[in-house]
Parts: sequence; C-alpha cells; structure tokens
Amino acid sequence: MSELALYPRLEALLGHRGRLLADLDRPLLAVLAITLALGLVMVASSSVAVAEQAGNGPLHFLLRQLMFLPLGLVAFAMALRTPLEWLDAMATPLMLLAVFLLVLVLVPGVGREVNGATRWLPLGPVNVQVSEVVRVFMLVYVASHLERHAGELQQSLRPLLAPALVLAIVGLLLLAQPDFGALAILCATLGALVFIAGISLPLFLGLGAVGVAGAMALIHAEPYRLERLATFRDPWADPFDSGFQLTQSLIAVGRGEWFGVGLGNSVQKLFYLPEAHTDFVFAVLAEELGVVGMAVVIGLYAFIVLRACLIGGAALRAGNGSGGLLAYGIGISLGLQAFVNMGVNLGLLPTKGLTLPLMSYGGSSLVMTLLALGLLLRVDFERRRAERSASRVARGRRTT
Repeated sequence: MSELALYPRLEALLGHRGRLLADLDRPLLAVLAITLALGLVMVASSSVAVAEQAGNGPLHFLLRQLMFLPLGLVAFAMALRTPLEWLDAMATPLMLLAVFLLVLVLVPGVGREVNGATRWLPLGPVNVQVSEVVRVFMLVYVASHLERHAGELQQSLRPLLAPALVLAIVGLLLLAQPDFGALAILCATLGALVFIAGISLPLFLGLGAVGVAGAMALIHAEPYRLERLATFRDPWADPFDSGFQLTQSLIAVGRGEWFGVGLGNSVQKLFYLPEAHTDFVFAVLAEELGVVGMAVVIGLYAFIVLRACLIGGAALRAGNGSGGLLAYGIGISLGLQAFVNMGVNLGLLPTKGLTLPLMSYGGSSLVMTLLALGLLLRVDFERRRAERSASRVARGRRTT
C-alpha cells in the first residue's frame, strides 16, 4: 500500500499529481536531486576564477547552469509524461532528426567551432552540443528496433543491418566534428543493448572483435589520439605540454587526501587545471572534498546505474521489451560516461572530452541527461501502473 493511500484527504487534494508521485521511484528521484545539487555546488566552486578572469563575475557559470536547469526540468517532466507507445512510433523520426542535426553542425557558417572541434549549434545566446541529443535519440531508435526483431537475433545478424548502417553514418559524422569520445560511449552502449536483447554469444564476440579492431584503427589514424595514449602512459614525461592536464589533475587529487582542503579552497582551479568546471570538475571535487567526497559521488552514480538496470530488468520481465532496453541503455550510457570522466581525472584512462553527467558545467548535457532520466522513470512508471492494474483486476475476481 502506498503512503498516499494512508491519507485519503491528501490523495484527493493532490489528485493526479499525487497518484503520479506514488508510482515513481522516489529513492532514485532523491539520489538524482542530491547529485544535481552537488553538481551545482561544484560548478560554482570550480568556475570562480575562470569567470572572474573573463570579467563576468564569480558566479557567471553557476548562473548560466541555473538558467538551463528549468529547461532540463521541463524536458524531464515532458519525458515522464510521454507514453512509451508514442516513443516507439517516433523512434525512426527521432533517429532521422539526430542525423540531420549532425549534418547541420558540419555546414560551414552554421556549426560553432571551439578548441578545434565543431560540435555546437548556436541557438541565440546558447550553444547546443549535438552529440548529447544524438545519444538519447539513438538509444530510443535502437531499443525500439531490437524489440521488433528480438526473435531473429539468435539466428542471424540481419536484424542488425539497419542499426549498423545508421551507426556507421552517425559515427562518420561524429568523427568529422571530431568527437571520438561520444562515438566510443555510443558504440559500447549499443553493443551492450544488443547483448541484452539476446544475440547469440558467438555472434556477439565476433561483433566485439570487429568493434575493438575498428577502435584501434581509429586511434592509429590520428596522431593526436596516439599522443594522448602515450601521455596517459607517462604524463610526467612532458608535464608542461602534452601531460599538463593530467599532471595537474593528479596534483589536485593528491592534495585532497582523505577529507579534502575544504569546499572552495582548491588551488588547482586557479588557472592550473584546464577545463576545471567541465571535464575536470571531479578533480576539483577530489581536492576540496577528498577521498570521502569521491566515494560519495561514485556511490551516487553506482546507485543510479544499478537502479536503471533494475528498472530495465523488471520492464523486460513484464514484457516491455523496448522500454526495458531503453532503461538499460540510459543506465549504461550514463555509467560509462561517468566512469570514463572519473577515470581520466584519476589518470586511469587516456584524456577524453567527456563531461561528468549532472555535475559538469554544460547546458546541453544537463538538459539531455535530465530528458533521458525522465524516460527512465517513465519506463518504471508504466510498469508499476500495469502491475497495479493487474493487481486490482485480480482482487476484483477474488471478490466476485
């Protein structure tokens, strides 16, 4: 029995909103709120020096992030109210829109170039990072497609031809930006979805081998990727040039020790650590809050990923294939991105331009992450509603 059922007047007062709340995963909502709040605190702390140097005031980046927060919450609410049947029907149009946006951002004079990469579409005062939009739309498309062809995956690769063609087109467009990190996360996530959907193990291992070989070829195709790999192996060999970001990040993590130097007291964010409020916000958090703070953040992301996988598994058992695969995809994608970002900050992985979801500065990332999490909660919401309806029917039959 839900808590609201114990308070009939409260349920009548809240009406539809109260019944909606009763069917939501409230522990997951609480953890998302805590992660988001901690992210806002760290954006404020890590960006003070950069904002003041630009003459915009110490809270400039926090205020911009707060400007995107209502948009993200609106996207979250819209996703939460979107029926999964409608989402399945719109899977192909959303995929086509994703490809169109990737083409549009590469059109000269349309896309905006930052640090040698053309990844943003300017929309008035804001810039939209297209890869963030593409990742969510591709998850919706692939989850829907795999559900429709689930029975064929055990015998052949034919059901994967259409997603493979789309992924090849998307991959080429992402590499043209270039955005190898986003492509790697997308490929790994879609590979996990294919495995969960029921492909035979030999076929999956074959696809995995092809994927690894392709990744190695792409790494060797660009000198800067090889340089990043070499820098990762020994960042102290050139600490003032190619190894500068990683060495400064490691210094920040080391200064934090167990309990940190105190919130707001980071030294590395004072123009030593590049991209302190975006790619390396976790290093600033490690310096200010120490190992304890890092453990809390890792625990928060682990809870979100675990909850997403539990939601996906429950949806699959309930017969909602596309919803279950989408939930798994959202959890795996968010978990991989967080793992890669934290691994880079700790010197465990080569440097990639990936932000920490819900915590790094970035409007596109915030809005699309909240949209994806809204879809995740929608999957769980529909399963709970279906189970409640089935329970009512069963009780009605028993009483008659």
